[in-house]
Amino acid sequence: KPELAQCSNGCLADFLLSLQPSDAPESIFTRAFWETVFGCSLSSSSSSVNLKLCSGSEDLRTVTNDYTDMSDSRPVYSIYKAVYAVAHAIHSLLHDIQPWQKSSVKLNFTTFSGDKVYFDKNGNSVPEYDLVNWQIDSKGSVKIVNIGRYDGSLPSGKRFIIKQNVSIMWSGNQEKVPKSVCTESCPPGTRKALNKRRPVCCFDCIQCADGEISNGTDSVNCMKCPGEYWSNDRRDQCILKATEFLSYGDIMGLLLLVFACLGALLALAIFAVFYLSKNTPIVRANNSELSFLLLFSLTLCFLCSLTFIGRPSQWSCMLRHTAFGVTFVLCISCVLGKTIVVLMAFRATLPGSNVMKWFGPPQQRLSVLAFTLIQVLICVLWLTLSPPFPNKNMKYYKDKIILECDVGSAVGFWAVLGYIGLLSLMCFVLAFLARKLPDNFNEAKFITFSMLIFCAVWITFIPAYVSSPGKFTVAVEIFAILASSSGLLFCIFLPKCYIIIFRPNLNSKKHLIGKTISK
Repeated sequence: KPELAQCSNGCLADFLLSLQPSDAPESIFTRAFWETVFGCSLSSSSSSVNLKLCSGSEDLRTVTNDYTDMSDSRPVYSIYKAVYAVAHAIHSLLHDIQPWQKSSVKLNFTTFSGDKVYFDKNGNSVPEYDLVNWQIDSKGSVKIVNIGRYDGSLPSGKRFIIKQNVSIMWSGNQEKVPKSVCTESCPPGTRKALNKRRPVCCFDCIQCADGEISNGTDSVNCMKCPGEYWSNDRRDQCILKATEFLSYGDIMGLLLLVFACLGALLALAIFAVFYLSKNTPIVRANNSELSFLLLFSLTLCFLCSLTFIGRPSQWSCMLRHTAFGVTFVLCISCVLGKTIVVLMAFRATLPGSNVMKWFGPPQQRLSVLAFTLIQVLICVLWLTLSPPFPNKNMKYYKDKIILECDVGSAVGFWAVLGYIGLLSLMCFVLAFLARKLPDNFNEAKFITFSMLIFCAVWITFIPAYVSSPGKFTVAVEIFAILASSSGLLFCIFLPKCYIIIFRPNLNSKKHLIGKTISK
C-alpha cells in the first residue's frame, strides 16, 4: 500500500531500534551484536569474566553507529524492494494463478520512487550496488561514504557511476589514486613476459624482436611481419623492406659510369688516331685490321658495363652477362690473333718458310670469328636452358631486399668465364714466348703485360665476387671489366699513340728497318 511505502524508512528504523534480545532468543547474530555494541555478556557462564551482565533492556537509540544510522537509504530501500518482491510473488500465487495451472511467477512492478523491479529468465534480479569508501575522520572514527553505484540495467560501459563531488580516500589516507598493478601496461611494440622473481600478476615489457610487431597494448605475443615487410623502429607496424641495387643515383654507380664512359671515349679517340695514321709504318706493321677490331671490341667492353647498373629486369639480366661474355671473347680473340701473327711473321723470315700463307688476313678473320662463335654458342645454350633472371634476395640482409640478377645456371655462367680465362691463358703463354723476338715494333712484350694484368684482375675477381654482398657484387664485376679493358687499352695502344703523336720521327720505315738490322 502507498502508506506503507511512504513509511518504509521510518518504520524500518523504528523497528530496528526497538529490537531486544528477548525478541529473538535463539538468534546467534542478535546475541553477538548486542554484546559487541554494549560491551556486556548475556550469559553468566561466559568465558569473559571481566564483562558485566547485560540486562537485555539496553536501548539502541542511545548508540550511534552504522547500524543505527539511517541517513543512507540504499540498504533500507533494498530491504523495502525485497519485501515488496516477496509480497508481489505471494499475491500472484494467490490471485493470478489457478490451482490447475502450472506456471512460474513473473514479477515486474514499479516502486513508489519509480524504480522497476524485475527478474531475468534465470530468476536473477538486476544487480545494483552501492560503491562505498571507508574513511577515517579527524577523531579516528570510521565513516562510510557513498561514492557511486553500479547499475546492471544500464548499457555496457555506463554501469559504473562515480559521484564527482565526493573525495575518495585510499590506503594510507591518500587522495592520489594508487596503481592497481605492479607493472605499467606494455605499449605497442612490446610484449608481456612473466617474471619468475616477482608475483604472478607482475610482468616485464620486452621489445619485439627485429621483424616482429605488436600493435596493441599489453600484447602477449609479437606478430612476425610477412616476407617482404620489416618492423619499423617502434616495432608497432610492418613496413616494406628497402630495396638495394646498384643505381645511377649511388655515388659508386655514378663513378663507375664515369669511368666506363671515359674508357669508351678513350678507345674511340685512339681509334681515330689510328685511322688517321693508318698508312704509317707503326700502324701497318702491327696488323691494322686486328687493331681496329680490337679497339672496337674494347669500346663495347667499356659500354657493356653500363648494363650492370640500374634496376635488374629480365632483359637486362640476360643482356649484361651475354654481352660481357661475347665482347670479351671478341677482344681476347683479336689479341690472340695479333700474338699469333707476331710468331708467324718471325717464322716467315727464316729461309724457305712460307708459314704466313697459312695465317694471312683471311685466316686471321676466320680465327677471330670461330673463337667468338664458340662463346656465342655457349651463351645461346645458357639462355635456352636456364637463363639469368631478376631475383629478390632476402637471405643476406634481414631488413633489406637485394635486387640482383640470378645467373640461373651456374654451369653456364662459369662456362662463359672459363672460356674467357682459357683464351687469356693461351694468349699470355704465346705472348710470353714471343716477347724477345727481334722486331722494333714487336707487340708481344706489350701483350704480355696486358694479359698479365688481365689474368690478375680476373683471378682476384672470383673470391671478391663470391664474398661481396648486395650491390657490391655488381660493383666488383664492373670494376673487373673496366680494369681488364683498361689494361689492354693502355698496354697495347698507348705506346703506339705516344710515338704517333709525340715522336713522329720514330714512325718511319727507315727507323723500323734500321733497328731491326742492328738487333
